[in-house]
Amino acid sequence: MKIGQKIKELRRARGITQEQLAESIGISFQAVSKWENGISLPDITLAPMLASYFGVSMDELFDFSLAQIEAEARAIAQETVQYREHDPEKGRAIIEQGLQKYPENDILLQNLLYLINYSEAPDDTIRTAMRTIDATHDDTIRCDALRFLAYAYKAKGDMPAARAALEQIPGLYFTRLTEMAYVLEGEEKWQAACLAEGNALDMLLEMKSRIAECHLDKGETEKAREEYRQALDVMDAIHAADSRHWSAYRTFFQRRLEETAANA
Repeated sequence: MKIGQKIKELRRARGITQEQLAESIGISFQAVSKWENGISLPDITLAPMLASYFGVSMDELFDFSLAQIEAEARAIAQETVQYREHDPEKGRAIIEQGLQKYPENDILLQNLLYLINYSEAPDDTIRTAMRTIDATHDDTIRCDALRFLAYAYKAKGDMPAARAALEQIPGLYFTRLTEMAYVLEGEEKWQAACLAEGNALDMLLEMKSRIAECHLDKGETEKAREEYRQALDVMDAIHAADSRHWSAYRTFFQRRLEETAANA
C-alpha cells in the first residue's frame, strides 16, 4: 500500500505544502517528507485524521479495497489447488508469495493448510491453523482451520487437544446450500442443490471409509469390505462424473477391496 505516494498526490491536488499539511494535523514536516519518500509510514492513529483532512475514504487513502484484496487472494488460492496432490511445495511457494503481499490474509492461510501434510508436519499445521483462526472473521474458514487443528493434534497423539478443537466446531444439521435449495427457485435452486449433492456424496463416501476402519479395528473384515462395495454402488447409482475428484474415491475403494481380499 503506497500510502506515502497517495498522500503526496492528495496534497498536491489540494495545493498545499508539506509544512501546511504537517501544521494542520500536528506533526513535523519532516515526518510528512519521510512518508512521501517511502522512508516511513504514518502512525495508524493518524489515518482517520488524514482521510478527513483530504475528504476521502479510508479505502481511497490506503489505495485499496477489501473486495479487491479478497478477489486477488482467491485467485492466488485457486492457482494452488492444482498442486495440492502432486506438488504441494510449489503451491506453498505461491501462497507464501501471496502472504508477503497480503500478510495474515485468512483466505491464503486457509489454503496453505491444504498444502501442508498434517501427518508429517503436525506442528507446522498447528501454527498455520492458529494463525488462520486469529486472522479470520469468517466462520467457514475458522471451522476449516479447527478441523486441520484436530487432525494435527491427532497426528501428534494429543487426543485431548484434538477433541477440544473439534468441540469448537458447531454441530449443524443444515447448510446454507441446503437451505438455498429449499427456498430459492430456478437456476439458483439448481446450482445450490447440485453443490449440496456433491458435498453430501463426499461426506457419505468419507463416512463409509471411517465405518470400514472401525470394522477392521474389530477384525470384521467382511463387514468392512461391504462398506467399500456400498460406496462403489452409490457412485454407480448416481452416475458420479468421471472427474479426477470422483476417480480418486473410486480408486481408493477398489484398492481397499483388493487389499482386504486375502483377509475376508
